[in-house]
Amino acid sequence: MSAQVIVDPEFHGLIPPLTDEEKGLLRASLIKEGCRDHLVVWEGILLDGHNRLEICQELDMAYWICQPEGVHDREEAKLWIIENQLARRNLTPDQISILRGQRYNWLKKKHGGQIPGSGIGQNVPSSTAEQLGKEYSVSDKTIKRDGQVARYLDKQPEDYQAVLRGEKKLSDVRREMKRKGIVEKLEDIKAIEVKAIEGIYDVIVIDPPWPVQKIERDERPNQSEFDYPTMPLDELKAFDIPCADDCHVWLWTTQRFLPKAFDLLEAWGLKYICAFVWHKPGGFQPYNLPQYNAEFALYARSGSPSFIDTKAFPVCFEGLRGEHSRKPDEFYGMVKRVTAGRRLDMFGRREIDGFDSWGKEA
Repeated sequence: MSAQVIVDPEFHGLIPPLTDEEKGLLRASLIKEGCRDHLVVWEGILLDGHNRLEICQELDMAYWICQPEGVHDREEAKLWIIENQLARRNLTPDQISILRGQRYNWLKKKHGGQIPGSGIGQNVPSSTAEQLGKEYSVSDKTIKRDGQVARYLDKQPEDYQAVLRGEKKLSDVRREMKRKGIVEKLEDIKAIEVKAIEGIYDVIVIDPPWPVQKIERDERPNQSEFDYPTMPLDELKAFDIPCADDCHVWLWTTQRFLPKAFDLLEAWGLKYICAFVWHKPGGFQPYNLPQYNAEFALYARSGSPSFIDTKAFPVCFEGLRGEHSRKPDEFYGMVKRVTAGRRLDMFGRREIDGFDSWGKEA
């Protein structure tokens, strides 16, 4: 009986699509044997058999329908689809994770996190995550993580469909979730207000006024001091760096003061991670030595901060030179892209968009 069947976009969107090869095999089977399996319909809306219906209508082939048991409303209809799809053998691990997470969220909402009478050996409730973990032979933590991803994808329908079609990996989705979670936490208005009151920052760039003198040159014989005040190392070590519990820190230094920069990080209680290198176009060349066409920004941490983006994030970077001691805009652009939260340019000599500036000239 070829009854009129409604294809609901929301219901259809829950179903992982067949590959071209799988759809070709299904078409060949229907042509050879006819539509032997019933289409499952609830209140005229198709729950299972979307590909068979499409091919049958194209070939003007007869099909039959049946009603599912235990489906009383639209939410139960969606759960039926999810559980039915999870029985398929041709699902990818990512597709299984999404459907499993959707089923967990639905059952958790219905039962309040407990499935009645599902305890082993006695009629006691067990957690939804534990029960589904046993059913799918995974841990309850895996089930809960599936549920978190499914909730996130409920608000990202394009990403949801991309994962179902195999065009996007769940690992990429999880990274995006982590990134957004970090940004939301660090840029929460109340959190920023508290940090402002306490005077602490999530990201700090430090360009210390190292105790250095200019080399006297014949054309400028009267100038041997720098144009801005410098500080002795002991005074720099005594500074209280206003780090949040989890804070990114970049400390600028030159070839000459590179060893002392590590001493500063230790004095400030920061953990050194790696060195960023600014490849400068040109630079000072001491007598009988190589040209110093690089400066260093030592990256260190307080606590365990996370980057929100690590794509195209090398430790060596190019940047145009400005006036003396000015650090390149390319560096600050990189820092803003990979971090979130309250930022400080310490000992700053100019205003930088996205940073508070602390320093004589800023």
